[in-house]
Amino acid sequence: MSHRVTVPTEKRTGRPAGKTAWRVCFGVLTALFAAVLELGKHTLAGWGIGAAVLGAFYALRARGGLKQKGRGVRLLSWGGLLAALAAVLWVSRPPVRPVPAVAEKDPEVTGVIHVAQGDLTGVYTKDRAVEVYTGIPYAQPPVGELRWKEPQPAKSWDGILAADRFAPMSMQTQNAVIYSSLAQIIGYHDYQISLKDNYREPVSEDSLYLNIWKPAGNVSGCPVLVYVHGGSLQTGQPWYADYSGEGLARQGCVVVNMGYRLGIFGFFADPELAAESLNGTTGNYGLLDQIEALRWVQENIAAFGGDPGNVTLAGESAGSACVTALCTSPLAKGLFRRVLAESSTVTAPEPAHSFRSLADAFKAAEETKERLGVRSIEELRALPAEKIAGELSVHHHITVDGYVLTETPFRSYQKGIHNEEAQLQGYNREEAAPFILFGQANLKNYEEKIRRAFPGTYADEVLALYPASTDAEAKRNWADIYSAVLFSYGHRCWARQAAQNGIPAYTYLFTKTNGRLGCWHSGEEVYFYGNIPAGSRLYDEADRDLSRIITGYVVNFMKTGDPNGEGLPAWPAFNGSETVQELGETVGPQTSPFAPVHEVLDRMYQFRAEE
Repeated sequence: MSHRVTVPTEKRTGRPAGKTAWRVCFGVLTALFAAVLELGKHTLAGWGIGAAVLGAFYALRARGGLKQKGRGVRLLSWGGLLAALAAVLWVSRPPVRPVPAVAEKDPEVTGVIHVAQGDLTGVYTKDRAVEVYTGIPYAQPPVGELRWKEPQPAKSWDGILAADRFAPMSMQTQNAVIYSSLAQIIGYHDYQISLKDNYREPVSEDSLYLNIWKPAGNVSGCPVLVYVHGGSLQTGQPWYADYSGEGLARQGCVVVNMGYRLGIFGFFADPELAAESLNGTTGNYGLLDQIEALRWVQENIAAFGGDPGNVTLAGESAGSACVTALCTSPLAKGLFRRVLAESSTVTAPEPAHSFRSLADAFKAAEETKERLGVRSIEELRALPAEKIAGELSVHHHITVDGYVLTETPFRSYQKGIHNEEAQLQGYNREEAAPFILFGQANLKNYEEKIRRAFPGTYADEVLALYPASTDAEAKRNWADIYSAVLFSYGHRCWARQAAQNGIPAYTYLFTKTNGRLGCWHSGEEVYFYGNIPAGSRLYDEADRDLSRIITGYVVNFMKTGDPNGEGLPAWPAFNGSETVQELGETVGPQTSPFAPVHEVLDRMYQFRAEE
């Protein structure tokens, strides 16, 4: 006897499948919305309102509120939900808030310190080992009529300045917050979910402020490090944790860093500006800011326990390029004794980046004025900072202006002109990695890339030195060649110029890998300044041991001009060869991996350290 199985109508029409589908879509949408809220650092109100909107929609659908409506109405309901969530994202955008000097809530306030402009207080770190003073004005705000003028000394203030918040970063274009969060995940691998960072960091044309870290208590005669941040002379800020002054302050040093004008605000050169300047200068306003900060340090750092006669000027990337320029600026003479330069110089015969001729700068200025629809500096000064900030990518180059720089640094060194008495400088094994991330070489484009970088027979030499038969070889070779041309060669030139002038130079190659940046561009900073986070799993004990060695070198160098000291692997001074001090799994001398490219570049530029 057979039996017919009757399938209920609801199952035959697929309604449970439809019900499952909308719930899956709802779940995916909810997850995406939550991700955007977190990555975009939206306020807690956004989470609350968003949850209410999503909850109401779910209840309406789950209880059949739209069951009897047509398909069009149900689709409209999804559209309404998306519109409501978009509105929630808009109204819950993170507010702009100043960055606190220390992470702790309600930190203990320091005693009063007196500087030339007035009295101020800072805050202690949680363990009271370090005092931090932030947002101290070292020059007048470069706004209005002071835009594109030499920095003016800071004015005095009344009362006691609470130096417990960082000043805004210098004017620059900013990526969306969610973009920065994704960069932390993809590039740095250290994104942390937190309820304490639901705000945007401020940016302003009024940014000439400095920050100081010192050992807690009554100290004096401490070596001083003044740090210039990087960012291609277009971006960056002084509060980034990797180069915080806290690590070195715990080693008995006083550390200073500062904001300085960037992009079009700091490196715009125009004949009209040169004509109105009493010094006939234009184009190097960012460097002038750094010099003004160094002058402030000379006048005031003793109040923080620092020795104004023992200042080391340091920088990384574009900050390092600035350091090398200041080494030959007549205006910077006597403002520092030693330099620590990481991953960039402008001392090669033809600097690979961050430098241009005054004629090129003037041409770019004319093009900028045409794009912005102005004909004079007066009209350009009248434009709001936000309108001209987009020109940052055009104007981010040091130039020979006849005042800050009277000639190229290379020419000055040839003549024996320099301000430093010792150098600690070097580069990383994989400098190129972030710059060619989306422009990798392969067998198809490898030769073309080489021939664009090297003219004529020099390209043939490089191709012979670095043959490629697979995509992997082409990719690896191009990364090395790019690193050499853009970064290591300038350091090689500079070390030889130092040797010609009797300046002790200690050169390094940073090779340490880790779970974060490794030995990519800027990966060394957290080691040099002693700031590896205590609880970070991206670094292991080998990383922390290496950081202790490197900070030992840095502190010794700051004190004496020689990084060597008890308990540290010997670091020989530069002797003209391609030997560098490896800082990685092993610490000690090795031959630079970029030496073959350096030899080609020497012939190409007809390099000689002396006339």
